[in-house]
Amino acid sequence: MCGGEALFEDLDFPSDESSLFSDCSTPISRLQGDITWRRPQEICQSPALFPDNINQAHAKQGLLGDCWFLCASSFLLKNKHLLNKVFPPDQPQWGDSRYRGSFQFCFWQQGLWTKVVIDDRLPCINSTLCFSRCHSPTAFWVALLEKAYAKLYGSYERLWAGQVSEALVDLTGGLAEHWSLGEFGLEEENPEQDRRRRLDLNLVYPVKDECALSCSTHSSPRGASEVVQYHALTVIEWLDVRKVSGSEVRLLRIRNPWGRCCWGGTWVGSGAGWSSVDLNCASDLQARVAEGEFWLDEAEFMSQFDDVTVGYPINEEGHLKSIYTGDLLTHSHQLAGRWIKGHSAGGNRNSSCYGTNPKFWLKVCEKGEVLVSLLQHRKWRNMEKYAQTPLEDSKNTKHQHYQAIALHMWKVEKKRFNLSRMLNKPPCASTHCHTYEREVVLHRQLEPGYYLLIPSTYQPGAEARFLVRVFSSSSTSLSIQKSPAPSLPLTTDGEWETIYFQGSWLEGTTAGGSRNFLSHWQNPCFPFTVCNDPDITSGLNVKITLQQCRPETDLHPIGFHIYKLSEGVSAQTLPRDEDPVASCVPHCYIQDVSLSCCLPPGAYTIVPSTYQPDCSANFTLSLSRRIHRKVVKSQEKLGRAIQEVSHISVMQS
Repeated sequence: MCGGEALFEDLDFPSDESSLFSDCSTPISRLQGDITWRRPQEICQSPALFPDNINQAHAKQGLLGDCWFLCASSFLLKNKHLLNKVFPPDQPQWGDSRYRGSFQFCFWQQGLWTKVVIDDRLPCINSTLCFSRCHSPTAFWVALLEKAYAKLYGSYERLWAGQVSEALVDLTGGLAEHWSLGEFGLEEENPEQDRRRRLDLNLVYPVKDECALSCSTHSSPRGASEVVQYHALTVIEWLDVRKVSGSEVRLLRIRNPWGRCCWGGTWVGSGAGWSSVDLNCASDLQARVAEGEFWLDEAEFMSQFDDVTVGYPINEEGHLKSIYTGDLLTHSHQLAGRWIKGHSAGGNRNSSCYGTNPKFWLKVCEKGEVLVSLLQHRKWRNMEKYAQTPLEDSKNTKHQHYQAIALHMWKVEKKRFNLSRMLNKPPCASTHCHTYEREVVLHRQLEPGYYLLIPSTYQPGAEARFLVRVFSSSSTSLSIQKSPAPSLPLTTDGEWETIYFQGSWLEGTTAGGSRNFLSHWQNPCFPFTVCNDPDITSGLNVKITLQQCRPETDLHPIGFHIYKLSEGVSAQTLPRDEDPVASCVPHCYIQDVSLSCCLPPGAYTIVPSTYQPDCSANFTLSLSRRIHRKVVKSQEKLGRAIQEVSHISVMQS
């Protein structure tokens, strides 16, 4: 640093208790008043981001209960390209003339990489880091990464207790799947769903050296020498070892982020298991054990841990590798959605409103492996730049922050289908059940065709934002299914009458394109009249909806214009430079577009079009005009018509 320039101090995440605590509901609340903030050069003489010995770079947990985050961060150490994404390289550090006391990180949040800048003042007690650190006392990448993640969450206390799978996704932008090592029953809601299997380690054998693997406990297992409830550990490696008898045993090397073993077993230390394998092999494997590490065999592993999390490998091009097949998933898509109470929060399949949930079209062009993920946003009270405060107090209960969610998928033979009839059939695939997880993942080998995806919450009316992501080995496309047009507006002082027109844009004849093209007037024209009704003196009096009859995955951009026709002038004789009196533009890639307006009495014509000429499609045009009739029978007749229109729109969507 030159000229004694002041070092950066982050005012958004200050070095005080507001950055440490949120509601003082966790054990670190006892540290109030004891913590000071120091920069690395105030903690040791020669600070560095990473040590020379990579084994000393792994995280060692401090007084903060964020083992879940530390297990995920260890995955970055064996994937330099992922580490460089989260912690951009070549940042000036201590001893560099460019050093200004700040560091930049990036975390994946709801489909986008979010930049987080921090200063390097770190929480200490008696000049020693009190939260996470590297095994090397002079390396600080872990402490800085933890601080940036705490800033993203709003405070260090917000990191107390979490899911390894969530941190893996935040650090990689990829996928992570979560298995329980216990038994599962059938899901009552989905009797067609198979019994969920116990994890077989052979499942992830094709990617065992590339994936992230973590295990966790809910209560202290028999082999533990300390209380280790709700604790996550990292699986460093696993291999099949030949025993002297000729049989094989599968061994897993586990790292405890506490930095100590606190585990017993046949293969821990100089346990009896080592006598069953070749002496040289035993010596080699025992020499690999670093501080806080130990070996378990597969039987011990399966019996002493409750959950396993597997993070998908990601290559340098950013493609996921399937943990099921080892194949690259080179195609990916994502779309955002939202459950809104009273509109699109239909609840589970037992709810009569299930069909109102958001719907997505998945088009599979070639047979291949497909992963579909549903990721919901955490419930926040506010949306400040980084400090995001959950709605409820943090009690380590996932349902405080998430809705119970699930994802169902139906194979649809034709894009024209009856939604209610289809929903009475079992889906071709679904996630296990509605669960209070941030993300659920569906995996299948799919044949070419169209598939309808319906994400849902368990409770009808439960609101949340979400992201649907698709990863596949073959070509796919993902699009939102446009909801049917809303019912026609009815007012207390009048009614609406509706006329329907069928039309076609034909290449070379009636597909004239938008007003940017001279061929625009080749498009079909639909004349109508607005009558002079003295009982209607204000408000909207015309509503026009244009719906194209094409699959959601192959839509044209559509729109329309309304032109006023002077007396004695028809659409054919209207000057070609005439400006429209109303327009539904810009042209949009959606199933239907609508425009409501107030037009004075007179003659008009509607010219619907695609944006480019020569784009063929059939379409339906509905014209609704407000009238003033207080006749009960007419109202009933119109109501029946509207119900029929609603039914037709579902059939066509």
